[in-house]
Amino acid sequence: MSTVQVELGNRSYPITIGNGILKEVGRSLRQFNFSSPIALVSNTTVFPLYGAAVSRSLSVSGLSCIEIILPDGEEYKTLASAERIVEALLQARLDRKSAIVALGGGVIGDLAGFAASVYMRGIDFIQIPTTLLAQVDSSVGGKTGVNHPRGKNMIGTFWQPRLVWIDIDTLLSLPRREFMAGAAEIIKYGIIWDRDLFDFLEKFASSVLELDRDPLRHIVRRSCEIKADVVRRDEREGGIRAILNFGHTIGHALETATGYTTFLHGEAVAIGMYVEAEIARLMGLIHHEEVLRIRHLISAYGLPSAIPGNIDLELFFASMKLDKKAVFGTIRFILPDRIGSVTLHSSVPESAIRKAVDKAMEQ
Repeated sequence: MSTVQVELGNRSYPITIGNGILKEVGRSLRQFNFSSPIALVSNTTVFPLYGAAVSRSLSVSGLSCIEIILPDGEEYKTLASAERIVEALLQARLDRKSAIVALGGGVIGDLAGFAASVYMRGIDFIQIPTTLLAQVDSSVGGKTGVNHPRGKNMIGTFWQPRLVWIDIDTLLSLPRREFMAGAAEIIKYGIIWDRDLFDFLEKFASSVLELDRDPLRHIVRRSCEIKADVVRRDEREGGIRAILNFGHTIGHALETATGYTTFLHGEAVAIGMYVEAEIARLMGLIHHEEVLRIRHLISAYGLPSAIPGNIDLELFFASMKLDKKAVFGTIRFILPDRIGSVTLHSSVPESAIRKAVDKAMEQ
């Protein structure tokens, strides 16, 4: 096992990374002196795979738990699902010393974290992410929330976990499409922060896609290090943390315009990264060769870069203007000037956006 620390003063917490460590999670929670029962929140896909191992680990450590199993899918990331969690917590009479353990991908982590942040004005929660996307992104940093028909993650809170527990071996059961969707966020870290990581992803693409443990551990740990560093500098996204949204302005609009049913989140972000890199090229910020490298790496990991020709463009652009990063009605973009470096732009010509979108639709 190895550890990456998220340094946030009295809200600091470790990210523990290892292989075959689910059975150890109960022992790691003893330090917190949680009252029993605690709530184990998962979904109908992940719980049959890992729920028994986590429940057993908690039980051996003296922690009983209630199980809250939700349907699987982004379409269930709603206020209704959050209310279902809270109702179960109330029925089980969890108190302020209780905790929620989130076992699953980003949807479960966001839902469980949101419920933890509002139940009795806030109780502790633990992240056990089982998808690559959640391991390298959504489980770290304290963003929680639910979707609204008008926009993704429009309702939420900042609520840091007490611990993030990453078992790389859970990726072995991940559907191929889900795994590749998670790789999009790792590609993002290479573009916004670490050119060496981008180079590594190019060089070892086949090993990563074959789930070779050594390169997989490396890219998961490096991604967590980058996100921990960014969150340490800007916990509540008042400044530099906004760079983590590269690809997300276009990506979130795509998800909203397609009802969260056409693309996995990472797939939408992959398209968003290509389109936003193309916007940067049209604005003279980045060389064409760099954009080609970005597009080729996206393709190497089996991710899309094209926008469907049948998309509702009116809804797409309306969703973009409702993006959380918009200020006074102005859309803000994170745009690359080279691989490994991005900057925030709040005056992006609409003509460049539309040209980049048109080009992505023509592929």
